[in-house]
Amino acid sequence: MTTDAKDAAGTTAAGVAGVAGRTVLLAGAGSTAGRAVARALLDAGARVALVSRSAPPAPDGAASFACDLTDTAAVDALVPRVHAVLGPVDGVLPLVGGWRGGGGVAGQTEEVYRALEPAFTALRLTTTAFWPDLLASPAGRVALVSSTSVARPTAGSAAYTALKAAAESWVASLTHGFAHVPAGPGGPAPSAGSTGGAPSGGAPSGDAPSGGAPSGGAPAQSAPPRGAAVIFRVRALAGLEEELARAVVQLWAVSASEVNGSVVDLGTDAARGE
Repeated sequence: MTTDAKDAAGTTAAGVAGVAGRTVLLAGAGSTAGRAVARALLDAGARVALVSRSAPPAPDGAASFACDLTDTAAVDALVPRVHAVLGPVDGVLPLVGGWRGGGGVAGQTEEVYRALEPAFTALRLTTTAFWPDLLASPAGRVALVSSTSVARPTAGSAAYTALKAAAESWVASLTHGFAHVPAGPGGPAPSAGSTGGAPSGGAPSGDAPSGGAPSGGAPAQSAPPRGAAVIFRVRALAGLEEELARAVVQLWAVSASEVNGSVVDLGTDAARGE
């Protein structure tokens, strides 16, 4: 599903509480975009966990954590650290990234690929570790900042675009996970996550990739989704930090079913509601 930011960031829907009182984890929070998103969330009444390799300064309402987001054990250990200060999280926004490329196909060296790979690793580890929190939350949200190059790849951006495409595929799997939580009272309880594999608690183990029922059984009953995974695509993030920040805040202003699986192009007239 593709939508514009006006659809994904509309006025608060009936019965949707908004981001006030929610806890949102920003992975790679030391960037310009991270600071803009943190300010917007705090201004809207959210609590914010700022995570980067070296703990960034934390304004009032936020807590700062140093963590190597590419290390499985470190990210697993981050979960109880965040819980002890802020409690379970309601949202995860990975902002680890950057661009490297050029030189055509010949320029897509192992060095370039390895320099870009941590962004995907951080996405994978943080969303898996905090997946139980996101499922247990009445309004869990995951947002990925991706690139328009996924739809229009070039030779000089092959490594960058391949990893962005992998990240979008991962987020699409989270979309499926949010949409296929078995119905039941109370939902899953938050717990420390394990980053050893794909997120659990979504589609039942053994499901076909298309989302069919497990072999030998009837399809599991699913409740309406309470969580949502969304992709924001940009041509370049520089100059769009404030627009991204507003769009992130507004993810909690609409129901999960309205935005789960959305791909939002930022930096366009449609995205600004014009």
